[in-house]
Amino acid sequence: MKTIEIEMIHDIICSWCPIGYSNVVAAIRNLDGTLKDQGIEVSIKFLPYQLNPDMPMEGEKIEIYLKNRYGWTQTQLMDYLMNLIGFAEKAGLAYDFSRRTRYFNTDKAHRLIHWAETQGKHIELNELLITEYFTRGLDVSDERALLQVIDMLGLNAEDAIAALYSETLTKTLGDKYDRVKGFNISSVPSFVFNHDQCVSGSNSVEFFEQYLLTMIGKKESDDAFDKAS
Repeated sequence: MKTIEIEMIHDIICSWCPIGYSNVVAAIRNLDGTLKDQGIEVSIKFLPYQLNPDMPMEGEKIEIYLKNRYGWTQTQLMDYLMNLIGFAEKAGLAYDFSRRTRYFNTDKAHRLIHWAETQGKHIELNELLITEYFTRGLDVSDERALLQVIDMLGLNAEDAIAALYSETLTKTLGDKYDRVKGFNISSVPSFVFNHDQCVSGSNSVEFFEQYLLTMIGKKESDDAFDKAS
């Protein structure tokens, strides 16, 4: 089997990251037959990016953060949130801003996703964090809350705690952060295909389908994909 490796550059609190993730997964699912006929499988891994690395552990209210950053009125804020909810629903996601009220520091959550990859559970952990944070408002900076999520996956809590404070993990995760810097991205999500083709944006299911078809030679490249990469 040949493999197309997709590395998603993401932050756990990024509102557009789950949408992009859901869209790329849907594209892979829709092309399942074509990919199998070509002897191709697709793997997904994650590369860390922190939108707010200096965010205090107690986080900040989303409403206040967005108003301060963009100078939005309450009407502009609500328009943005409703538009975001619409895109999320189209991607099969449920964003509940009555529960998800704060942005948090995501250092520990990224550490656990990196550790979960060594356990073969990074996909499951990412998807569970999406539900727990965006639908239920989980504090993804809180160690106890994160360990409850680890327990939901049937992973060993003591091993997870050790990973949070592991110098070896800090180094290997740091290598991932350094790699992300090499792509010179300014926003997430971004998707790295086969180690060097970087596509920015959540994009649509159709976009990702066409991009994958181009990669496997089932569609001629066009300017849109050339610019995206």
